Amino acid sequence: MENLNLLLEKAGAAVWGAPLIILLFGTHLFLTFRLGFIQRHMWKAIKLSFRRQAEGEGDISHFGALTTALAATIGTGNIVGVATAVAAGGPGAVLWMWLTGVFGIATKYAEALLAVKYRVVSPTGEFSGGPMYVLERGLNARWLGLIFAFFTAVAAFGIGNMVQANSISQMLHTTFALPVWASGLVMTGLTAFVILGGIKSIARFCERLVPFMAVFYTLGCAIILIINFDKLPATISLILSSAFNGQAAVGGFLGAGMKEAMRYGIARGLFSNESGLGSAPIVAAAAQTTNPVRQALVSSTGTFWDTVVVCLLTGLVIVSAGDWTSGLKGAALTKSAFAHIPYIGPTVLSLGLLTFVFSTIIGWEYYGEKAAEYLLGVKAIKPYRYLWIVAVMVGSVAALPAVWNFADIFNGLMAVPNLVSLLLLAHVVAAETKKHINEE
Repeated sequence: MENLNLLLEKAGAAVWGAPLIILLFGTHLFLTFRLGFIQRHMWKAIKLSFRRQAEGEGDISHFGALTTALAATIGTGNIVGVATAVAAGGPGAVLWMWLTGVFGIATKYAEALLAVKYRVVSPTGEFSGGPMYVLERGLNARWLGLIFAFFTAVAAFGIGNMVQANSISQMLHTTFALPVWASGLVMTGLTAFVILGGIKSIARFCERLVPFMAVFYTLGCAIILIINFDKLPATISLILSSAFNGQAAVGGFLGAGMKEAMRYGIARGLFSNESGLGSAPIVAAAAQTTNPVRQALVSSTGTFWDTVVVCLLTGLVIVSAGDWTSGLKGAALTKSAFAHIPYIGPTVLSLGLLTFVFSTIIGWEYYGEKAAEYLLGVKAIKPYRYLWIVAVMVGSVAALPAVWNFADIFNGLMAVPNLVSLLLLAHVVAAETKKHINEE
């Protein structure tokens, strides 16, 4: 098993290596310029995203689709992933992560637009869409759609389920001495309660949880930064300077140059906001919308909130605390940074992780379910849901490194067929944008 894990780790590193990172970030840049810097419409997109009334054909509102996507996207990457980037790439990684979010908005917009344009009505009467349908109907490449759906259905059980459940149960055990089986039972019951009702039940749950967890975490970080206000100018200056010059540090940190800052900042930013992976457009396809551009604008705000706002706040908290020079990495670095602020810091971190991680379990179930439906038909939906519920319990009580590594590999491989469709259909995205962008 140990040898298998080592092999999978190497495979994961290869999948998430320079070629994929260059392809992803390159797609972000290409679409940003191809679409005339679509980011300039962000204020319009934010206003649209808060509309909950029925608007056109679809199963859920703009807001429901956005919060469901955010539920799956906002997770440990926004907290622990930022610390990992800072520990490996220095403070400059925060800027590169932020830039990945800014340019990634264009990619999230494009994949959502295509998902709505090429969506279908399933035999259950619900809308189904995502990269698999874009590949089939937009490029006549069903075989690529099947590959994407397979990667998604498998990756979901790891990246969106068992790994997340295990992180919650371990955190509650460490913090409150709660037995992992007890937290597992509670999570399993809550998961079943939400997902067995389908997308409308999932969207209703996410509409309530996501705004709370995002506002709570954002305000918590803001309070911490206000308390540390005297350190903020130096923190921002350090992030900006080390992004281009590198920043050698003392203690256990060996120092990082510009290359490392770019590498780890971009990689963790891409992993955090999932722009280009093809996951979020699956739920965007279920949205009630009068044209593809409206939902695409709404979906693009997901990357804005996830990376441009939440990851940036986390990065500022971690760098201002100064512990990135101590040799700590990942979760340990995050915990140490937030612990500098008594009461507020640990509470923000604990509740942030708890809600971020559980919401990921709920959001990713829908992605996996729709991928299974594409592969095997609607008869696969209920069995997939029951398997998902069981996997939450298994993940809660058993740490399975191989599951994480498999999921990491398949999660990265999801991006390849999706990026193919985005690049080959960029002209369609541009045409639809020109046609509808000024409609209110």
